[in-house]
Order: sequence, then structure tokens, then C-alpha cells
Amino acid sequence: MTKSTQDPDSQMDKQNSGVAAVDRALLILDAFDIDSPVLSLAEISRRTKLYKSTILRLLSSLERHGYVVRNEDGQFSLGITPLKLSRIYQNSFKLKDVLYPILERITKETGETSSFYILDNDKRVVLFRIEPARSVKVSISEGDTFPVNVGASGKILRAFSQTEVDENLQQVQNQFWASSFGERDPETSSLSVPVFSNGRQLQGALTISGPSERLTQEKIAENTSLLLECSIQVSKYLGGEISPLIELIR
Repeated sequence: MTKSTQDPDSQMDKQNSGVAAVDRALLILDAFDIDSPVLSLAEISRRTKLYKSTILRLLSSLERHGYVVRNEDGQFSLGITPLKLSRIYQNSFKLKDVLYPILERITKETGETSSFYILDNDKRVVLFRIEPARSVKVSISEGDTFPVNVGASGKILRAFSQTEVDENLQQVQNQFWASSFGERDPETSSLSVPVFSNGRQLQGALTISGPSERLTQEKIAENTSLLLECSIQVSKYLGGEISPLIELIR
């Protein structure tokens, strides 16, 4: 009796096809961002450069697993599953136990919003965040994503994750802090410092942000030492190199 065998090339084609489908599905999810939480089919197609028929097929699977939801008006938004994964990601870190008290201290002493950002390809993600009790504050939530090419935290994440940097990021590397005035939001200022683990491996960016009328250049200068102190505390806990940071606050 002759055994039937599957053509290896055919099997490989199926595997490659499956990988391509996953890549396209992730491309669709990446089309959503903080400024565009709800997208039409046409807009998803424009952003991903995929055919609408392909998008609809993949959206059906993503919707079935809770990654996206179809709204009553026919547009799409992210579902509950990404939030669940975000919570799992947060809870997988001992980082949370040491960072929240640090962020609370920063917010208490500065009266401004404190955050911890991580790098995700070409985006920066708010991993942890503490808001002040003040009525005027920067309203951003944990899990929000922003472009990495703007903002103080974006400068830190780029400066300490790239092997080759321009003159501006070289200055950030030398001084171990970065500031931003109205880059992402014209009415918001921010200050950010790096947090290291395992030597000089970048773990994330410790940041304060607030209204520009309140978080002025003078206030940023006043709070730089505080953020560097907090970075030393977290980096030491994570086994990061802290000697350059200590030198800056002596």
C-alpha cells in the first residue's frame, strides 16, 4: 500500500501564508493609535496598504478573539483583549513594585504627572502613570502610545537605544536628561531621564509632564536632580549602571 506524502514545497507555502496572515493582522492592529482610536475600513486600508477584502477577512478573526470591535456605525476600534495583554505585561514585571512608589513620590514633590515610558519599535508606550490631584493636568492613560520622535521621553528612548545618534541626541546621552516644550502638545512640557538594567541596557524613561505655564524651564531645572535620584534608585534595583547618574547630582 502506497503512502501519500505531502509536497514539502506545498507545506512550506502554507506555513509562509500563515505567517503572512499574522503579519497583516498585526499591521492592522498597529494602524490604531491614541489620536485615531476609531478607524473606518477605508482608513485602515490607507494606513496598511492592504486590500479591503483582505482587511475584512482578518478583522473577522480579530473581532472573534476580542482584538477589535465593529461599532454600530461600521467603523472599528480595539477590543478588550489588548487591554488584558497590557495588564499581563505590566504584572510580569517586578518593576511595578518599585516604580509605583517612585512615581508617587515624584508626583507628590512636583505636583505634576509622572510616567514611565518604554520603547516599542517606533512608538513609546505609557507603562505606568500617576496623576496629581490638581484640576489642570495632562490626561494620558497607561497603555497609550505616542510617536517616539517627539517629547522628552522619546528623546531618551532614542538616545539610549541607538548606536548612532545625531548631535542633539548625543547631548542627551552626555547629560542623561531631556526636556520638551510643546513638541507633541503645544501646551505641555516634559522632563525625562533614562532607567537602566543589567549595566547600560535601557529599561525605559522616567518622566514628568504638565502644562507649560506651570512646568517652565526654571521648574524643569529644579526637578532634574529629583528625577535623576529616582532613576538611580530604580536602576540600582534592576542592576543598572548608576555611576554616571551619581556624578551628575554630586
